[in-house]
Amino acid sequence: MDLFIFLGIGLSCLILLSLWNQSYVKGQLPPGPTPFPIVGNILQLNSKNINKSLSMLAQEYGPVFTLYFGMKPTVVLHGYEAVKEALIDQAEEFSGRGSFPVIDKICQGLGVVFSSGERWKQIRRFCLMVLRNLGMGKKTIEDRIQEEALCLVDALKKTNGSPCDPSFLLACVPCNIISSIIFQNRFDYDDKKFHRLIAYIHENARIVSTPWIQLCNVFPVLHYLPGSHNVLFKNTADQQKFILEKIKEHQESLDPNNPRDFIDHFLIRMEKLESRRRLNV
Repeated sequence: MDLFIFLGIGLSCLILLSLWNQSYVKGQLPPGPTPFPIVGNILQLNSKNINKSLSMLAQEYGPVFTLYFGMKPTVVLHGYEAVKEALIDQAEEFSGRGSFPVIDKICQGLGVVFSSGERWKQIRRFCLMVLRNLGMGKKTIEDRIQEEALCLVDALKKTNGSPCDPSFLLACVPCNIISSIIFQNRFDYDDKKFHRLIAYIHENARIVSTPWIQLCNVFPVLHYLPGSHNVLFKNTADQQKFILEKIKEHQESLDPNNPRDFIDHFLIRMEKLESRRRLNV
């Protein structure tokens, strides 16, 4: 009996906290449908046709409105004009990234895609500079693409004209071009590690797009329960392990005067920043 009383008090506190939080920020946000406590507006959306639900809400509240996913408010931009005004006309003000707890647990605010603020600006600037040095938009990158295209043709010839599913081979081509930029070398299409990396990419993309992951983003406490998010965490940990092995190999053979690929450029940049830090201490 005491347990039920405790749960009842806890649930009541959560509901009151949700109502207080929503009433506090509501005046600072665009209009939108009134959310339910704890679950927000999730039950008011048609999960089988999100586009139609958003279009109907835009007709009622305008092209910019607020929805609550759980207790988290989300401002929705609906239509070309609203998106253009925010992401192009006022790109600097809207250059930040939203918080996705599942992704945050994996990336910890690092990287190009999921970092934000000044860190994102510095990493983006550095990446663009390095990619240009490595041939992006120049003849050198075109040569890599042509080389990989020839490898693809050779692999297709090995089928001797028999029916085959080219999906895997076609996935190998862009992965190998990216690998040649990051790791300096491409992978053979029969390489087992390469197979596993591509399988991780496909599986992770599938998992991230599932309703369960969206639910985990709304209610981060679900991270402690069994579910497909644990498979996602394991896959990314294995990918990071592979990349760390490559970084270690690069550290052992690094020539600061002759960077070979993206990893070398990054290691050299890290060493320069560390040297500056030591001088300033």
